[in-house]
Amino acid sequence: MSADSALQVRYNDYRQLDTLYIHRPQEKWTVRLRFNVSGSVLEGNSRMSGVHYQSRYRADYKGTVSFGATYMGISLGGAVNPGAILGKYKDYELNVNSYGNRFGFDLVYQRAKNFHGWMRSGNGSRITLPRDLVTLNSLNVNAYYAFNYRRFSFPAAFSQSYIQRRSAGSWIVAASFQGLDIKTRVDQQLGNPKMKLRSVNLALGGGYGYNFVLPHKWLVHISSTPTFLLTDRNRWRVDGERIKTRYEFPEVIITGRGAVVRTFGHYFIGSTMVFNYSRLGDKEHMELMNTKWRMRTFFGVRF
Repeated sequence: MSADSALQVRYNDYRQLDTLYIHRPQEKWTVRLRFNVSGSVLEGNSRMSGVHYQSRYRADYKGTVSFGATYMGISLGGAVNPGAILGKYKDYELNVNSYGNRFGFDLVYQRAKNFHGWMRSGNGSRITLPRDLVTLNSLNVNAYYAFNYRRFSFPAAFSQSYIQRRSAGSWIVAASFQGLDIKTRVDQQLGNPKMKLRSVNLALGGGYGYNFVLPHKWLVHISSTPTFLLTDRNRWRVDGERIKTRYEFPEVIITGRGAVVRTFGHYFIGSTMVFNYSRLGDKEHMELMNTKWRMRTFFGVRF
């Protein structure tokens, strides 16, 4: 059997799928052009020397253009960041996604120094925070298992490697891993302390997803999978002094996904969004909320 024939057999293996709901595109090739935008927000609450502080930092938006080609389920692609080429974007971000009908995951690694925002103290005064005050290194991995994989397809919405023929939903079990390393340098004008946070957490949970198949070949996907922390390994230091925190329910990592896809003939167009939200610590000592999101608009053709 030739390699092409072996791929054909694998590509058209429907033994574990309900073809009234899910099937493969008839075409062997799928080519896509994608425009991606991502962002990150850090929010904090802390209490030092009896004074409550609230802060919010936002990283610059990152935009990339990517191209991908798939041949019977085997994909290859690449991305270009125009801002990085022009020297306007110096941070680094890596996104790896794998969507299957049964298993799948999103992996995001980020190294950012371009955060900017504000801080408000208990007396109501608000201070504008300069760039390069905060450095973030983070790794987020969110994996899922869809129970109704025979009728409900994540890749139909996110990679277009399957086609959802009828509306269907599924309960989902999920696992999340998050590693954070956040540092705040001392600014002489602000007089802020040097801060450092290291956090490594694993969470388990679940949720639900649904694919709506609408008239005129529209597909709308929505899913949410909240996961709750099994480990609480947070290390907070302010001016070298360790700050103790206690578990405060819910310490949670939430992954949300959404997609809209329109198919017409051999062509398709659409948009997807994935966001991650986590909450760590407690309000009486130190609390951190981290939001990471990515939006993708795409155009593709099958042949």
